Amino acid sequence: MDAILERTHQLKQDLIDFVMDAEGTLAQALESYAAIQARRGSGDTVQRDMIIDGFITEGKVGDKAPLDIFLQDNKLPQADIDLLQNWRRSFIGLFTVSEVLPDGFELTNWLTEKRYIVKPDNQRMLQDLSRCTVGEILLTRISPVTDTYWSFSGPCSVMGKLGRPKLAVAIGKFKDNHRNHLYSDAPDLLEEAWLSVEKYHQQFVDFFGSDEVTMPGYQLSKKMTEFQEILTQKQLEQAGVDTSKSLTEMAESAGVDEDEIKAAATELGATESVVSQLFDAKNTTGKMVAPKVELPPDLKKAEQLTAISHPRWGQMLLPTYAKMKSILTADDWQSIEGAEKLVRFYLEDKTINAFIWRRLAKEYPAQLEKILQTILGRPDFNLQSDLDPLLESNHKLLEPELPEIASVPLHLHNLFQEAVTEVSKSKTKSKKPAAKKGFSA
Repeated sequence: MDAILERTHQLKQDLIDFVMDAEGTLAQALESYAAIQARRGSGDTVQRDMIIDGFITEGKVGDKAPLDIFLQDNKLPQADIDLLQNWRRSFIGLFTVSEVLPDGFELTNWLTEKRYIVKPDNQRMLQDLSRCTVGEILLTRISPVTDTYWSFSGPCSVMGKLGRPKLAVAIGKFKDNHRNHLYSDAPDLLEEAWLSVEKYHQQFVDFFGSDEVTMPGYQLSKKMTEFQEILTQKQLEQAGVDTSKSLTEMAESAGVDEDEIKAAATELGATESVVSQLFDAKNTTGKMVAPKVELPPDLKKAEQLTAISHPRWGQMLLPTYAKMKSILTADDWQSIEGAEKLVRFYLEDKTINAFIWRRLAKEYPAQLEKILQTILGRPDFNLQSDLDPLLESNHKLLEPELPEIASVPLHLHNLFQEAVTEVSKSKTKSKKPAAKKGFSA
């Protein structure tokens, strides 16, 4: 192991010790950061170590990162400072082992398809990863060491070789637990994803006439399906597809058969069932249609379901928003059954984000302030100055992360579609009656 890797490991240990031994504002910042991150993951030792590792460069103590404070408090040679500054580019990824090297690995980030030479910076990790083979999936954070290679920063979770369904699940968990690292090494993909959220918001407003709509869950489900079909039609038109023709008609005019069209559609990520529907005149009346979009069953059953769209926070579906507004407009809010419980739910539940609170605060400032003063037992609570600290104390992010409605790279879309196809096939096979054994009469 070369000297620069050994120095990297020592600096990392010094930095971790500095953070863990700290008191005052730095310790408080670590506690707040850890509380928010811990709500997303499994809570095991790997996640705890990743939280500490992430806090070093992502955490904030006022307007500074812990790394800045460490550099201020320690006089280091320029070579060490350069190594530490490199760590600002560290990120968590879900990697596949593309090649095993004598002193490390070539890893491919599954989220962005970018490749990296990554080397362990200590003998223990080198030994722990010695059994890794091509095709295995690793969840880890990596940091740049030189212009040509990176190192493992913190723990590495070896997930083994995963089939498409399990890999799709792993990526889904990654999106839930590390959303701010989805495309951190691909700014172009990240920009496209954010632009897709803005575009979706504008299309939502164009379709519904507002950024907020409330109706019975089953009715909103139908409207959302109609909305999705319009979005799909627009996408096809932008791609130059003549949506007035069925796939069968297009196949005939292009001089290709249906099997070729089906193969091409499947290659682009469509499931077999969707492709079959597109050719089925009984189901599609001979026209191209988008696959049916379903809301979760509990939301479809909601008496009043509210959909809210925002160009940064994305789309929110809230079955209790109408009741929350009724509490804020009531002459005597305490007379409404379950009012305090619902307000506390909005404070504590992670699905209710800071944007929802700010929206309510803007529309009903006086009422919301009085209610919070009562529920919190803080008669001096000031909505304008105290709301954000209150939300932070309840582990809510004050800035949006990339929403679920954001577009995803084509290779990820294809993976999810292929995973669904495999699961559907396995379920179909399991439902078939078992073959009879022995003699029959």
